[in-house]
Amino acid sequence: MLAITAIASTTLQAQYSGQVPTNMGGASQNAAAGAAIANFLGPVNEAYQKRREIDLDKFQGSPYTSNTFAPTILKYDDEVVGNIYYRYNALNEEIEIKKTASEEEAYQALVKDKDISLLINAKPLSFKTFITEKNATLNGYLSLIQEGSKYDLYERTLVKFTEGQPAQNSFVAAVPSRFTKFTEFYFQKNGVNRIDQVPQKNKKLIKLLDETKREELKVFLKENNLNIKNEADLKKVFDYLNS
Repeated sequence: MLAITAIASTTLQAQYSGQVPTNMGGASQNAAAGAAIANFLGPVNEAYQKRREIDLDKFQGSPYTSNTFAPTILKYDDEVVGNIYYRYNALNEEIEIKKTASEEEAYQALVKDKDISLLINAKPLSFKTFITEKNATLNGYLSLIQEGSKYDLYERTLVKFTEGQPAQNSFVAAVPSRFTKFTEFYFQKNGVNRIDQVPQKNKKLIKLLDETKREELKVFLKENNLNIKNEADLKKVFDYLNS
């Protein structure tokens, strides 16, 4: 709680110190959880009102993984803080949260802190530093989809915005602006403070592994006709590596 309190601002404490549902139990603990959650809230890029006015029906796709807020558990340093509602803006890689599902309640941004995680389908979503296939070091949200004895597998959901084009003439239809969602996968070897993107080709993944595993995995991929571009095949590969 001391670590959580250190993040707080007076304004946010005054606005969000009420009770929220929590697994802690007890009225006083509920109030404490509400105050703690307040410490993780902040402005949403100062664009809250603008976002409320956006009609997503005018676009193809969405900047969100889901347009509605869903219940989840907020944890700090693996300790449960309380229950909240969240929505993930994959375009900005930003988590929007609020205490209730009410459409009238203003949402706030979750602080980008690596000790904070949300439980999504019993798997943690958290802020990480990782290395892309192009060797760029980035920060963003990764969801742990497979925890193994030797390797962990993560998923990163991204959204790209493409501006539409008006009709040039009566024979050519206008192209609406659209949000396109896509997924990347990352892995981390246990005991190693580095998260790497899973490349698109089998050969490139093999090169990222320890030399002692490379030939073995090469044979496994060939015998089972696996292609790591396919998510199901990728999970089979990491099941094998963790066996």
